[in-house]
Amino acid sequence: MGGWDAGVSRADDCQVSGETEPLREVTAALAAPVRPGHARPEWAGYIPASAAGPAPQVDIVVPVKNEERDLAPGVRRLVAFLRDGFPFRSRITIADNGSSDGTWSQATALCAEFDEVRAVRLDQPGRGRALRSCWLGSDAEVLAYTDVDLSIGLNGLLPLVAPLLSGHSDIAIGTRLARGARQTRSVRREVLSRVYNLTLHALLGAGFSDAQCGFKAIRADKARRLLPLTQDNAWFFDTELLVLAERAGLRVHEVPVDCIDDPNSSVKLVSTAVDDLRGIARLGWGIARGTLPVPVQDGGLASADPRGEDPASANRPDPDQIRAPRGVWGLPGQLLRFIGIGVLSTLAYVLIYLLLRNALSAQLANAASLLVTAVANTAANRRITFGIRGRANAARQQIQGLIAFGAGLALTSMSLAGLHAAARRPAHVIEACVLVGASLLATALRFILYRWWVFRPRQAPPRPVAVERVQADAAVLARLPAQGQAASS
Repeated sequence: MGGWDAGVSRADDCQVSGETEPLREVTAALAAPVRPGHARPEWAGYIPASAAGPAPQVDIVVPVKNEERDLAPGVRRLVAFLRDGFPFRSRITIADNGSSDGTWSQATALCAEFDEVRAVRLDQPGRGRALRSCWLGSDAEVLAYTDVDLSIGLNGLLPLVAPLLSGHSDIAIGTRLARGARQTRSVRREVLSRVYNLTLHALLGAGFSDAQCGFKAIRADKARRLLPLTQDNAWFFDTELLVLAERAGLRVHEVPVDCIDDPNSSVKLVSTAVDDLRGIARLGWGIARGTLPVPVQDGGLASADPRGEDPASANRPDPDQIRAPRGVWGLPGQLLRFIGIGVLSTLAYVLIYLLLRNALSAQLANAASLLVTAVANTAANRRITFGIRGRANAARQQIQGLIAFGAGLALTSMSLAGLHAAARRPAHVIEACVLVGASLLATALRFILYRWWVFRPRQAPPRPVAVERVQADAAVLARLPAQGQAASS
């Protein structure tokens, strides 16, 4: 197949900022209508499905890069499942993004073998880029994707897409972390996954349980509004899409799935984790500044309020002022709860450090472990120690908490450097013991900053009093002396 010139601007070529005009240009380019069976300009190759009839109800995208070994078995298994009683018209789209092996040849052969399979080729790599492009170029009602290794059981596909076709939900995700899910994977991946999702809950206020499961679906009409707002082209794409969906008020349906982890997965955990942290920081900064664009009901764009509220809720009580009674949360109670959270945070810190130490240097493992536990520590102390509920000012307080984290990082890094200066190759357990002591000092410093800076109660500004009410009160007061004199006479 021949290539197509990239005649429109793409999201990966533009930096989405708080301004509305550049954002509308990106939106118009990405959401341009595509006729069924026609390629998008950024596709370097396209083989349409040969199946005749109406458009599919479900389009399942399989993003691949250098997967010539797993592509054919995975697609054949998926085709067999769809033909064996799946009740909706469906199509499989192979999204080859930047492969340098025989993946595209395998995709071409599979298109010739199965009528319901089509193939798209993009020169640039990136799972997020591939999903965004293929979903925007689909004519199906529901857009889904699954990983090529089919590590997620296909028995979850029907409960994944059915609520979207019925109109009950807008997005559906498979979850390995909810009750009822069954999974077989390494302890390391399990810990990293749970820590990552806990970080999303604490820092971004996310409500979904599993952002990274490679098993998701979205209604096409919602996708056309959300996808142009996403910036990430790689693994953080899923998280960004879900955060935008929640902040836009869309309903997210979760399906507990069966998962068997692929031990030969090509995902690079360290680089992916670093990219994810960058993505979290970008979204958090956009939420804190109120510049994160989200769709509104009329199809336009709005900037997310830092508190996650719409302007109509301006007269509601500030959730940040909802605190537990002072008698319960006095200094002794705060200190006891802070110590308890600190002990749990320290244990989590040591566990994460030991898990990461085999793959990272001591300083990087220390920084990553301290960052994750600091975010979770700030969220726990906000809710439990200082009794603050709601999302108001949560992003600002997390940023202030990260400043306190910086002081702790400097303290623990200095202690670690001193240990390495005294001993050439200390055991990992000795490193952890030294860091525990330094972390306790950093924890004491953090409590001081929490109590007198981060979570210090702020007085609400006095509410303006209506002029009519002031005049009425003045008139009442003016009549009082006259009434008193009349009574005395």
